[in-house]
Amino acid sequence: MRIDIITVLPELLESPLGHSIIRRAQKKGLVEIYLHQLRDYTTDKHRTTDDYAFGPDAGMVLKVEPIFKVIEKLKGERTYDEVIYTSPDGEPYTQGLANQLSTMQNIILLCGHYKGVDHRVREHLVTREISIGDYVLSGGELAAAVIVDSVVRLVPGVLTDETSALTDSFQDGLLAPPVYTRPAEFNGWKVPEILISGNFKEIEKWQLEQSIERTRRLRPNLLGE
Repeated sequence: MRIDIITVLPELLESPLGHSIIRRAQKKGLVEIYLHQLRDYTTDKHRTTDDYAFGPDAGMVLKVEPIFKVIEKLKGERTYDEVIYTSPDGEPYTQGLANQLSTMQNIILLCGHYKGVDHRVREHLVTREISIGDYVLSGGELAAAVIVDSVVRLVPGVLTDETSALTDSFQDGLLAPPVYTRPAEFNGWKVPEILISGNFKEIEKWQLEQSIERTRRLRPNLLGE
């Protein structure tokens, strides 16, 4: 899988994309991640990527020309499944969408900044818009990091135990059940007896019951309640 990220602040992404599971995925050759500095695709000596918005609104807007140039260059080298713009008014990001993206070969992530991008980018160059939540960030870099992290861990071979991802919250529309590790008792706090019983059928039943109970209590909207 290849992920190309277009940004005016690549340094914001270097650390989160250079450690832990994402780093291991790249070292294994399972995922390629490339950061593209948008300023490299400008023509003026000041490497300007933004300009004032038309109309009375305050704030700067990323220009259409450099974004067009970098996307045109990348698409001239390979075919992309999606060109994704991270935006607060995009479709809500879900585990199901992460699963879908993890099956793709090549995707582009475009990080907005300031007041966003010239709307012609969204009309003619972007194929999908994604929001990681109903709030506004200073730029799309952190949203891109969230998307990359959630997608890369689903790529076959990335996780040591691939079944681990299958039991994550939201994979089956429910929150994950509580998890525990050794010691079985600490400070008088005990692990539920069922988990150390060795009866895997009953353990699975207990986990499902806990998932449903936690979802109903914490996220009833997932159950349509």
